Amino acid sequence: MLPAKRFEWTEPESSPESIMHEWSLYLVVGILGALIGSFLNVCIFRLPRGESIAWPGSHCPSCSHPIGFYDNIPLLSYLWLGGRCRACRATISIRYPLVEATNALGYLIILWYFGPTWTAALYALLFSALVVVTGTDLTHKMIPNVITLPGMVVGLLGAVTVLPVGVINSVIGLTLGGGLLWLLAWLSPYLFGKEGMGGGDIKLLAMIGAFLGWKPALLTIMIASLTGSIIGISLISLRIIKRDDYIPFGPFLVLGALLSLFFAQPLLDWYQGLLDPGY
Repeated sequence: MLPAKRFEWTEPESSPESIMHEWSLYLVVGILGALIGSFLNVCIFRLPRGESIAWPGSHCPSCSHPIGFYDNIPLLSYLWLGGRCRACRATISIRYPLVEATNALGYLIILWYFGPTWTAALYALLFSALVVVTGTDLTHKMIPNVITLPGMVVGLLGAVTVLPVGVINSVIGLTLGGGLLWLLAWLSPYLFGKEGMGGGDIKLLAMIGAFLGWKPALLTIMIASLTGSIIGISLISLRIIKRDDYIPFGPFLVLGALLSLFFAQPLLDWYQGLLDPGY
């Protein structure tokens, strides 16, 4: 079974009270997404360095000055401070508000699509994990095991309880998704003379398969391979990178996973139609 279709609000008529309740829910979820996004920034910065995400508290990476709560309000503090540390005036990376805004927007889209359900909550957790993976792979070319390994377990438990994927589909998705990339990684030195997929990519797709099932996992690989090839060839053609330069594959898997989460069935139907015009 593929991810559930868009949740439909049950109230046939929109009363002022129901509209206010709905907008209040979106406001709370948006704020929660931004707050969690602030924590994701900590994970993106510290996990590749092997640092604790709990201690010490938030501090400026340039001068190590502790950041007060009034300077740590998602999105607003960055604007208020003009993108600079209050103590040393060093520039704060634009990544920080981008991650906060992205996580908030992702939560809002998931709420709109799946409604206020436990399914939406688990998909929001998956979304945040994918944000961290994207950040660490782009900045340090690594995908933390502390994200993907627990993510596999959460995906399997979700399939047993509330996710529409089903436990058998989840197990196959985890095994097939991770297994295919492992096979490609094993074959790459023999076929291409160099290392292919990294272990982080393998575990990332296994986690995606656990949450979404085997068909979306295969779709994720197809989308990631296509977009990765297009962008890679474009960057080489523009001489931005060299042919032998490493391009992180994790963000392309993340893109494929998100498209599969929301559009798996339409995309699979479209692909089937290409193979079989009479479909």
